[in-house]
Amino acid sequence: MRELLKQIEAGLESGLYYLSLIASLILPDIYGAIDSSSGTASRKKYTDWFNKYVAPAYSTHLGQFLTGEDCYRFRCSLLHQGSSQHRQSTYARYIFVEPSATNVFMHCNIINDALNLDLKTFCKDVIAGTEKWLAEVEGTERYQANYSRFMRRYPSGLPPYMGGIPVIS
Repeated sequence: MRELLKQIEAGLESGLYYLSLIASLILPDIYGAIDSSSGTASRKKYTDWFNKYVAPAYSTHLGQFLTGEDCYRFRCSLLHQGSSQHRQSTYARYIFVEPSATNVFMHCNIINDALNLDLKTFCKDVIAGTEKWLAEVEGTERYQANYSRFMRRYPSGLPPYMGGIPVIS
C-alpha cells in the first residue's frame, strides 16, 4: 500500500503527472473495496470513502468544491474515455495546473464552468486521506483479509512462483 503512495509522490516529483493523477483517482476504489465485507469496489464505496477522507479538504466557507460523486464521475471519464469531462458532472471539465507551470498557486477555483485544481495538491490530499484511513483500519480483520489480495511488490520474488527477482503481483 505505502509503496503505491511512494510511487505517486515520485511521479509528481519526476513530472509524471498523468500517472500520479490516474493512480490517485483509483485509490478510493481500492480502499473502498479493502474496507468492505465483500472485498469488491462500487460507486457507493468510492464516493463514501472520498467524502470521508478527502472531500473535507475541498470544503470552504464558499462551499463544497469537490464531492465523492464528482470525483467518481471524473475518475470514470478519465480512466474509461481519457477525458476530463463527464456529462453528469457539476463542472463542464476539470483543469489541473501542473506543479512546475507557474509560481502562482491555483487551486479550488471555478473558472466559468470548470473546476481548477492544483495537481500536486489534489494527489497529496488523496495520500493524506489514505494515511488517515490506514490509521483507522490497518489492524482490522477485514483490512487484513482483503489486503492479502492487494497487488504489491515482492523484492525477493513470490515463492512458489518466482524467487530471487523482484516481482509485482
